Amino acid sequence: MKIFLSIFSLLFCINFAQAQNTNITLNSDLNLNCKFEKVILKNPNHNFESFTKDQIQRKDIDKLIIESKTPDILIVKNLSEFFNKIDLEVKISNKDIFLIQAFDKERNYSESAVYTRKTGELIHEITTNIKQEEKEKDISFYSCKNNNKDT
Repeated sequence: MKIFLSIFSLLFCINFAQAQNTNITLNSDLNLNCKFEKVILKNPNHNFESFTKDQIQRKDIDKLIIESKTPDILIVKNLSEFFNKIDLEVKISNKDIFLIQAFDKERNYSESAVYTRKTGELIHEITTNIKQEEKEKDISFYSCKNNNKDT
């Protein structure tokens, strides 16, 4: 009975822990221009429907800045207003990818992004109404080019 109670308590605590994932293995400064390619929408009107840049209006990202410094600094600027003003909860950077995620205070809104160096692809996901049964998603895909020639 003690073992069961201990395991249950441990699992209960893990579920409510707010861990910060940090894995920065590479120092890098990127200055990217990203062209909007397509979006996938999940909301009351669309059920994971895909729209190209010809079908929906979205802005390109003119100056996306990603700074990573070991051991745990990863800064992203100009991806969205939300990312500009909040601390990231998940920060991962290595020679292949950058992965970031952040939540609002109520944990009912989140944004995440993955940038792949080799392909130049950036995926930016916005999730709203997280606490509700019907979450809404906006997943945008961009093609990026690095303005820094030395990285």
